[in-house]
Amino acid sequence: MTLQDHCPLCAADGGVPIWHGDKLRVIRAAEAGFPAFYRVVWNRHVAEFSDLSAADRSLCMEAVTVVERVLRERLSPTKINLAALGNMVAHLHWHVIARYDWDSHFPAAVWAPAQRPRDEAREAEIVHQLPEIDAALQQALGRWAA
Repeated sequence: MTLQDHCPLCAADGGVPIWHGDKLRVIRAAEAGFPAFYRVVWNRHVAEFSDLSAADRSLCMEAVTVVERVLRERLSPTKINLAALGNMVAHLHWHVIARYDWDSHFPAAVWAPAQRPRDEAREAEIVHQLPEIDAALQQALGRWAA
């Protein structure tokens, strides 16, 4: 058996599918407390960014940039966090997370201990906007990939 046989990002989308291209996809992750948490996932199983060709690395980072730009324009977060850890899931994917100074973990990473209780009312405001955000991402990624 290979790593691919046990890879959750090879077996499933990894979240709510937002956009799918030939080489990568964008999903919205279900991460409690962080409603605007997206992932850019490389479709083919590779573990490291350097496994990609220079052209594919550029393509991947442009997709990350498109997602970041839409989140910034539509949600005006305090900060966007980008991460490509792969320690738990060794399949190339980038986290693109809209962060707010009121979120439970800010300014620490979303994987760090909470700094304060969750503000569920503010989280709900963002959840309410997600259909529009997802549509804007589909439109922007469609234009970019065309």
